[in-house]
Amino acid sequence: MLTPEPATRAASAPESVETTPAFVGPRAPAPRGAAPFPWERRLLGIHSALVYLFLYAPIAILIVFSFNAARQTARWEGFTVQWYARLMENTLILKALKNSLIVAGVTTVVATIIGTLAALALARYSFRGKGATQATLFLPIIIPEIVFGAALVTFFGAIQLRLSIWTVILSHIAFSISYVAIVVRARLAGFDRSLEEAAMDLGAGPVQTFFRVTLPVILPGVIAGALLVFTISIDDYVVSSFVAGVGATTLPLQIYSMIKVGVTPEVNAVSSLLLLATVVMIVVSQRLQQEPGKGESRR
Repeated sequence: MLTPEPATRAASAPESVETTPAFVGPRAPAPRGAAPFPWERRLLGIHSALVYLFLYAPIAILIVFSFNAARQTARWEGFTVQWYARLMENTLILKALKNSLIVAGVTTVVATIIGTLAALALARYSFRGKGATQATLFLPIIIPEIVFGAALVTFFGAIQLRLSIWTVILSHIAFSISYVAIVVRARLAGFDRSLEEAAMDLGAGPVQTFFRVTLPVILPGVIAGALLVFTISIDDYVVSSFVAGVGATTLPLQIYSMIKVGVTPEVNAVSSLLLLATVVMIVVSQRLQQEPGKGESRR
């Protein structure tokens, strides 16, 4: 039983002296912390500014110099958009972009379907080897990409599969399923199973219940996972560099080959466009994942 010791001490203390209530138990009110000193706030602000500067200054410089009129990026000679126009005439970049879109598109469709089904199985059913299956499913996220790429190229060599754009697609599907499964399973965590039971009580079959009840509810999570997979696939370099064959050069591989002979405004331009597309898809994915919580808070 708690005693009113803090209140008694505070009452007996002189009015001109500030006292701090003692902590006597779990129900004792915690004293309010004093506001940080101005120098602490300034130090925190400076530290945060330096961190953001370190992270985003190179990206900002890359975007700015993509509009540089000079061929060399060492100095600024004026504003121009000619490098973006020249990208439309660069056949190597256009072919690499086409390969990247094919790889990312096929990967997104296949990985989204398999990842969604895997998330449903892991969230709804108990079966022998469920723990091992879950650990294996999430393994591509944990292991380093260089190890994953080396393992894939060894596997393709063992089964005598020639490296091509299809080996790139298979590799991207292998490491993208995990991302979809994680996102969709998080969406399923707050799913009300009584909705499915009500639909079946009204005469709907399992397939009809899935497409009319389950899928619409988890659809934001499925779309978010698909956008995340598309972003990761189109930006991937490490795994693609191991498994890409002749004629299967993706956009990141093409950008890296161009950087070897020097950073030009064309490289900055294509990198800026790729960065913009990636940021847009990530923002949309995050908004879709946050929507359920917002809806619950409004209710």
